[in-house]
Amino acid sequence: MLKDTNNRMPYQASAELEFPLSVAEQRIESQKKEQVSPLSKAPKPWMYVSVFVGWLLCIWWFQPRLWLLLEMADSRMSWLALFSFILFIDFAWLYGLYNIFVVVFSLIHRRWATRPESALVQADLVNYPAVALLYTTCNDLVEKSLDSCVAQDYPNYKVYILDDSSDPDYKARVDAYAARYPDQVEVVRRPNREGFKAGNMNHGLENIATTEPYFAIADADEILPDNFLKGLVPVLEADPKVGFVQANHRANPDSNSRLAKNLGVGIDIHWKWYQPLRNDYGFVMFLGHGAILRRKCWEEIGGFPHIVSEDLGFAIHAREKGYRGRFVEEVVCYEDFPDTVRAFRIRHMKWTRGTCEFLSQKMGWLLRAKNISWTEKLDILFPTLNLPLTLLYFLFMLNANLLLPYFFGHEQILTFEIGGAEQQLSILSMDPRFNVIYSPDFFIITMMTFFAPVLCFILALLHKPGKLFRFLSHSTALYAALGPLSSIGVLTYMVSRKAVFLVTGDNSQKEHQVHSAGFGGQLDRWKDSWKQFLQKSHPDSSLIQGIEILTGLGFALVCVLMFQISFFGLCLAFLLLPIMHHLGWDNKLVRGLVYLPFLLILLGIFLAGLSMVGMQAVFFGYGFHF
Repeated sequence: MLKDTNNRMPYQASAELEFPLSVAEQRIESQKKEQVSPLSKAPKPWMYVSVFVGWLLCIWWFQPRLWLLLEMADSRMSWLALFSFILFIDFAWLYGLYNIFVVVFSLIHRRWATRPESALVQADLVNYPAVALLYTTCNDLVEKSLDSCVAQDYPNYKVYILDDSSDPDYKARVDAYAARYPDQVEVVRRPNREGFKAGNMNHGLENIATTEPYFAIADADEILPDNFLKGLVPVLEADPKVGFVQANHRANPDSNSRLAKNLGVGIDIHWKWYQPLRNDYGFVMFLGHGAILRRKCWEEIGGFPHIVSEDLGFAIHAREKGYRGRFVEEVVCYEDFPDTVRAFRIRHMKWTRGTCEFLSQKMGWLLRAKNISWTEKLDILFPTLNLPLTLLYFLFMLNANLLLPYFFGHEQILTFEIGGAEQQLSILSMDPRFNVIYSPDFFIITMMTFFAPVLCFILALLHKPGKLFRFLSHSTALYAALGPLSSIGVLTYMVSRKAVFLVTGDNSQKEHQVHSAGFGGQLDRWKDSWKQFLQKSHPDSSLIQGIEILTGLGFALVCVLMFQISFFGLCLAFLLLPIMHHLGWDNKLVRGLVYLPFLLILLGIFLAGLSMVGMQAVFFGYGFHF
């Protein structure tokens, strides 16, 4: 039973009551049970209805002009190039509108939504059910994070360190820490490392932490607030159909990394705009850490699925079993942004291949699921497809910047004046028949599509223009540059059909190559390098970094030929990312160069506005957010 500290009506948490009920009270309780708990109500479909209605209106307004482009085709290949260009533009509008309406409905949710979990966070429990707090680590123990686990303001819990470390030094540190709290902390190690993090947690729950009705999960670098358990357990107690409760997250303000300080604000803003509204308008995802889960739900599912994205796999299976997740905005955990560009790239590759694995194994099941509404399915698929669709965007870049200029480009002399001297530059200009899409309304929807993914950051930091410019510049140099790396991850997963759980903070997971001598040894090293490339796609690989650099150089050459200034900025980001992998974010040269890609993109956007007065440019911005 829950006791409200503000003397409001108590929240009934179980069928067992402290005192017998009168007939009238029994009737009231029976009526309550027949009503749907506010925590279990189905999400409203209005956000996705708005997205698709807006998208269909865009199709209705602009598509006739886009179809006119097909009249330029004089061969099957040129027709296919134009057709795929048009389809991608249509698809990019859909994602652009998705991001815009997330912001719109987030504002609606803040203003008018009822938040039953907010009152529960403040409620006191009469009885405190036992909780197993699982701290997962693999060669990346952070004592400050463990300190936050053992300092919980909750009387009935135990910390289990699920240690998958292979490094003896880390194992010794884990054992030394546990020895300081012999009654509160227990170390759990398993005989093998099957099933990645999911296998580690399943082993602990099946063999050691077997009696607690709830369990919480903390990542190795996560800082839990002292009210983490006390604030979230009441939400689970209030409704037996809540399978898990996901806490809010912010970037760790105590991080010493310049990279974390520059980019961590993005975590704060993204969680604020994209997560709370899912309680009412989408699907609350279990995000792998900073959450409390119901053991009964875990048992009914059969444990965490042995995939890299075990968190999302658990969430969808829980929903099919009739459970729901709830997001609690008031309980805030702190997480570290990767402290180096290398760690950032490793994490991104893990997410990319893990998401591909999830979609490969679970997408068909998800679409057929009977208890998951289409609103929830869409809210799962829109963000989940985002990473694999990077490959689609990469193909679009090839089409828009290589094939279309090849089929429909014409040499044109660009004349400009520098210091009183007239200069001429030979560039490629698109066929004048592209003028059908060079209009004010088309320019507006292009800019809408381009800026939609960063709209929440613009609104959040608009009152601090300097900070906004720095954040968008840093984000462009890091996130916008991930296209080639993401595409490699998608392609190598398609070939190998494997996803590897790369631990962001584990420096021992570098690419291992054979170092034997001679021709035979060199051949073995090449074979091993190729095998590692397909199976792991580890960003340490020189092959991956070489592909990124060649991609940037190749596209940059096209940009010069076509006077594509914005896309040249993106190409510069492609080149910078693998360089920053080695030089680091703190390098003085890097600290200056990271602003250049975004500045060039802004310059290109300005020049793109001139397309309405005759200067034509390929709309590379479509799909930029992928």
